[in-house]
Amino acid sequence: MRVALVCGLSLLSAVLLAERLEDTFYVPLDDPAIQYATPASDSIAHLEKQLENRKAKLDYAPNGWGYLPAILKQLDINIDSQVLVFSRTSIQNERISPRTPRAIYFNDDTAVGFVQNGEVLELSAIDPRQGAVFYSLDTEKSDRPEFARRDDCLRCHQGAPTMGIPGILVSSVHPVTDLEAREAHGSAFITDGRTSFDERWGGWYVTGTHGSQVHLGNNPELADPLFPGRAVKEGTQNVTSLAGFFDTSRYLAPTSDIVALMTLEHQTRMTNLMTRIGWDARIALREGKGNLEAAARDRINSEIEEMTGYMLFVDEEPLKQPVAGVSTFIKTFAARGPRDAKGRSLRDFDLQKRLFRYPLSYMIYSSAFDGMPDIVRERVYQRVYDVLTGKDKSQTFAGISPADRQAVLEIVRATKPNLPKYWTSP
Repeated sequence: MRVALVCGLSLLSAVLLAERLEDTFYVPLDDPAIQYATPASDSIAHLEKQLENRKAKLDYAPNGWGYLPAILKQLDINIDSQVLVFSRTSIQNERISPRTPRAIYFNDDTAVGFVQNGEVLELSAIDPRQGAVFYSLDTEKSDRPEFARRDDCLRCHQGAPTMGIPGILVSSVHPVTDLEAREAHGSAFITDGRTSFDERWGGWYVTGTHGSQVHLGNNPELADPLFPGRAVKEGTQNVTSLAGFFDTSRYLAPTSDIVALMTLEHQTRMTNLMTRIGWDARIALREGKGNLEAAARDRINSEIEEMTGYMLFVDEEPLKQPVAGVSTFIKTFAARGPRDAKGRSLRDFDLQKRLFRYPLSYMIYSSAFDGMPDIVRERVYQRVYDVLTGKDKSQTFAGISPADRQAVLEIVRATKPNLPKYWTSP
């Protein structure tokens, strides 16, 4: 798999496309309602202004890490979020291999990519309106380090896999079969929490335990997504140390945590959904000249249903065995809260039967969620409320237990600011 943070090798022809929103190749960047090229308002743009005004400073670290530790600190990204990908899909793909994987660190709205001896650090950040914006930072020491916006990265980061908008993604390189070997074509598949466990993480390192469940990680044969090798299982499952694969001392952490990977998978699609539906609503409002009813009826209601289902994990692939990471990611991620009076949080993990303890995405707290047009956000609030209170009795949400519905309702009421009034009245 990969998380595509900057433009790299285009694999669109080799990606398994999903239905509905993923069938759209491009939403116009220059539409008057979008204007993607306008200055961004995201974490990297904010840090750049702080650097310009001398309100922030990036120290330069030894051991080949350069600005990486300082950037992670400035952006409030924990080192234990590190995941490692060795599939050669970055613009720096010549420096990436199973012996020198690319490290990716992330929080809810920003990701930073590091390549050993790389020319740049690779970054993406989420603008509340525009979605993913891509940047690079030269790794050479400078008196005034500057981030460069990289809209050229949209060659690979706007297409069907990202729902037609500038987005981020996680993908898995799948091993070839005999037929595929003869046809010699690539095999990369977009993955998220709905993907079967045994199809995940080809081209990634994965540290953690997962019982008898089998994944595609830790297989150096899958380094090349265009000409992948065959499946290897021996020594690739329930790996708790990567020391036998490469020199882990060259990285800020020795892990590529399985729980961090699963969290990142969920987050990428949720972010792309919010961006895409927000764009569609803004375009519909422009085309409808402000007619909210027509815009909602004709364009976005079905999309909102899709996002509501994803937020509530209705299509999540169940875990067949418990999963456990080997880093502190589980603790530090959950510690970001917020929590209700009973100590509960949407960031609490389950890892026995599913990823999270409470079935509503923590991305409801994100700036991307709050940045969606009112017509979208209000509709999502209504749909989630209808499900949690039992007003919606459709089969789609029948798998959510009454206890989970009540717990999520209580958590959101206690922790999410600016809820509609009907949410706050028991």
